[in-house]
Amino acid sequence: MPKTDALRRFLLPCFATTPTSPAPPPPLTIAPKKRLSTSLRDDLDDPKQEKKLQEDQDSYPTTPTTPTNSIIPSAPPRSSKTMVIGTIYGQRRGGHVWFCVQHDRLNTKPSLLLELSIPTTTLIQEMQSGLVRIALEFKDTSSELNLCPLHSIPMWTLFCNGRKIGFAIKRRATQQTRNMLKTMQNMTVGAGVIPSGLVSGTETEEVLYMRANYECVIGGADSESFHLINPEEGPGQEFSIFLLRSK
Repeated sequence: MPKTDALRRFLLPCFATTPTSPAPPPPLTIAPKKRLSTSLRDDLDDPKQEKKLQEDQDSYPTTPTTPTNSIIPSAPPRSSKTMVIGTIYGQRRGGHVWFCVQHDRLNTKPSLLLELSIPTTTLIQEMQSGLVRIALEFKDTSSELNLCPLHSIPMWTLFCNGRKIGFAIKRRATQQTRNMLKTMQNMTVGAGVIPSGLVSGTETEEVLYMRANYECVIGGADSESFHLINPEEGPGQEFSIFLLRSK
């Protein structure tokens, strides 16, 4: 019996354990949050951080900034303007109108001389309205004249105030034309009549003329125009001649 009690005291603690309360969890420690700087200056207060930031910036590759070849749209060429002396003349009866251009009134060789198929009397009637616009047009896509200077075109289609009335032909100044221009070389602006027989080599018919300054506007290789400059005491006649080449 004493032996049995001894075994009982030894084995019972192995099968019947006394309940024990769980160990309390370790206390939760919250690490303090790092305060974010509200300005870049706060981060640079530390010399080490400032040095590191400078090293980071130096490590970035720097590419030289070169100006890019930007495409700039080319502006259209500006028209050039010069002043020339223009003379319109023709025989009073049965004659056609001539247009003569001079850069120097003392030079009797004109830079451009055109014979228009407009009768002199018809032009006088058109000028009574105060507005005359003569357009000389050349259009021939297959001709080599599309590449030559504008004054080298021998023949033009003639329009007067919007009406097609004939043609114009480029002429060379004859001795008769030079003699007539010589009689007017002392005059820049004026209109009148050259009596028959006054100029050597002329016919007996009287010649009407109107001489004035013109503004020559060269718009390009295919366009040129002449605009009458009215004197201050003039009646305000508008007279223009246009040379146009269509391609």
